[in-house]
Amino acid sequence: MKQEMEGTSPRILVIIPAYQERRSIGGVVRSLRQRYPYDVLVVNDGSTDRTSESAREAGATLLDLPCNLGIGGAVQTGFLYARDRGYDVVVRIDGDGQHEVEDIPKILEPILAGRADAVIGSRFLGETEYRGSIPRIFGIRFFRFLVNLTTGFRVTDPTSGFFAIDRHLVEFYSDHYPSDYPEVDAYILMHRLKARAVEVPVRMYDRAEGKSSITAFRAVYYMLKVTLSFLINRIRRFG
Repeated sequence: MKQEMEGTSPRILVIIPAYQERRSIGGVVRSLRQRYPYDVLVVNDGSTDRTSESAREAGATLLDLPCNLGIGGAVQTGFLYARDRGYDVVVRIDGDGQHEVEDIPKILEPILAGRADAVIGSRFLGETEYRGSIPRIFGIRFFRFLVNLTTGFRVTDPTSGFFAIDRHLVEFYSDHYPSDYPEVDAYILMHRLKARAVEVPVRMYDRAEGKSSITAFRAVYYMLKVTLSFLINRIRRFG
């Protein structure tokens, strides 16, 4: 990446998938635009509130999906946009205020320096103020074990939605991004592509607005479903 972009400024896109985030999305977009020169794309995943209007008023480029595709479909839509417009690096963050936009340079640095193809922000490296629910923490630990055991990636935060990827992964994920709860599956795909993936410490907070949908029952369902998908992706062929 460093050699490819030598002599030019890399084109960087920040993708924010958003569903029913009208109270927080505007603040996230404004914070990004005040701090960085990066393009900001909000993918409105079929929200029925004012998510779309709030994002547009804050200065984001907006893609309105006609129905709710889920997080994987929304993020993949952003990758398609980035691929078709020739972006060099994509950063993905949440629209609910959980991710600290001031940590974006730490996410980007290993890719821009040519040391990584993917960088994942971990809430468990270094000092952290993150306090998740018991089902969420249990799920994170389970998937940490699964990823480490089956791929050799020594990850601490396999469900992190705060990451950056280079152009080659953007192109691949534009066609092959997991549709439901995608972050864990994305690790096995990185492993199969022999991508250089690293983690960096970032700050994450509880949701600024709204309520998490992850209950104890949904956590168990999530673990079973993603484990099955994870195992399928280990043997799946990509044309």
